[in-house]
Amino acid sequence: MSNTEPRPWTANYQPGVPTEIELPTESLVEMLERSVAEAGDRPAMEFFGRRTSYTELGEQVDQAAEGLRRLGVRPGDRVALILPNCPQHVVAFYAILRLGAVVVEHNPLYTARELRHQFEDHQARIVIAWDKVAASLAGLPADVEIDHVVSVNLLEAFPALKRLALRLPVPRLRQSRAALSGPAPGTIPWKRLLGHGRIDPAHPRPAVGDLAAIQYTSGTTGRPKGAMLSHLNLYANALQGEAWMHGAEYRKEVFYAILPMFHAFGMTLYLTFGIRKQGLLVLFPKFDADLVLDAMKKSPATVYCAVPPIYERTAMAAKERGISLRSCRFCISGAMNLPSHVVELWESVSGGLLVEGYGMTESSPVALGNPFHPTRRTGTIGVPFPSTSMKVADLLDPAVEVPQGEPGELLIAGPQVFQGYWNNPDETAKVLLPGGWLRTGDIVTVDTDGFTTIVDRAKELIITGGFNVSPSEVESVLRLHDTVSDATVFGKPLDRGGEMVVAAVELRPGSALDEEALRAHCREHLAAYKVPRRIVAIQDTPRSLLGKPLRKQTRERVLPTL
Repeated sequence: MSNTEPRPWTANYQPGVPTEIELPTESLVEMLERSVAEAGDRPAMEFFGRRTSYTELGEQVDQAAEGLRRLGVRPGDRVALILPNCPQHVVAFYAILRLGAVVVEHNPLYTARELRHQFEDHQARIVIAWDKVAASLAGLPADVEIDHVVSVNLLEAFPALKRLALRLPVPRLRQSRAALSGPAPGTIPWKRLLGHGRIDPAHPRPAVGDLAAIQYTSGTTGRPKGAMLSHLNLYANALQGEAWMHGAEYRKEVFYAILPMFHAFGMTLYLTFGIRKQGLLVLFPKFDADLVLDAMKKSPATVYCAVPPIYERTAMAAKERGISLRSCRFCISGAMNLPSHVVELWESVSGGLLVEGYGMTESSPVALGNPFHPTRRTGTIGVPFPSTSMKVADLLDPAVEVPQGEPGELLIAGPQVFQGYWNNPDETAKVLLPGGWLRTGDIVTVDTDGFTTIVDRAKELIITGGFNVSPSEVESVLRLHDTVSDATVFGKPLDRGGEMVVAAVELRPGSALDEEALRAHCREHLAAYKVPRRIVAIQDTPRSLLGKPLRKQTRERVLPTL
């Protein structure tokens, strides 16, 4: 199926969802300014009970933009953000865009070693960082030139330290009190950045085609690369999300920002789509089921997007505490396979369907999703979003489409597809094909209605005895065993060539590893060549920011022990 052919999947859209969106003609800055003007004194953000109105948000964005302008930020400059979810993150994001500069998001848990490659690549000279991690920037090599670091103290956004004391463990509270004594040494306090008044309203704004953000990703493989996302890319994906969540109302939706905003999913869901809908963003620096349920009492969520483990933990905690989740109407799961038992559990306590979607940083990020409608198909990643096309290509030649129903690499096209990798034309050429097609690196099958099922990552297939083995398939079978809570499967190279299948399993409490019993279980469901030759028990499986097991890191940990 290509972008010039009919799209049969649109017949399964929720009634009212358009097949095409109207592409934006303005930047995200103008989108924010419209929301500020229209929503006014309605709440834009809530952080541990303290609310900020849209009017206040607009004022703070203008103040931060003026402060950054005085620090020398100009159109096209990269400005690094190293922040958890907090009100200052939202303000900083739009202040940078207001100047026509480029946001570069970073994980605040990264070490200086992990940040080094990214800073050497994007060469941002201005950094806005959580004060607790600002010191790590001193560990960057001398050739990474940083002119100014603006430090953000999260406690300044809390209602009061006394109320904070009720929520934080004593050691963390002591650390936080110490942080109140002043900003990180050698940095500019966030309050001082906002102390120069508002930017001149006549100061030029960016155009819709300008670069808005650089998001670092491993892409389909290898070393992290900076995906370039334009205002059009991000705005279009927000409009696609708005079309998909048909029935969501302006100024009435409550978005629980539990996914990190430095991740592409969180960026689009909260910073663009949530602001576009003039909703209330309830911000959480990290997921904590008790804090989430406490917030539900004051500001019940209507949009609750997360990953399967978070849905499961939230639902179980809500049942234990007797707190209603019936307000949650729009719930999309991403980043990993959504088990049917999680769907059943969540839908038994919430007010809407839990559907699975699909995306990647290079597609801003969402490209496919299941409809919020009985046509959804649990176990699939759904169908392409409005204004999005897909086709399934031969693994060796992406110019050749495979027959209907056969596995192949998923290719997508649409206005959300990125501009390429920053300073990396060679890698860009590998994934961006003529006609605007993006190679995802994911192997899928597609049924006649367009519902798509992920088979595996192209680069993670295990080749054993001349056969391809899907790690995901083996992992799914292992998780069916009553002693296994999670599994990660990978290949171990053999001296004679090829690989053998290895599984690292996390066991349920009270269970012991019985390799032969697990292999016998696998033989009941899998061809003999897919059955793991070795099965080892591990604890604390390496996971991504969203909780997805990481095969490469697990492999690196386990292989030396075999």
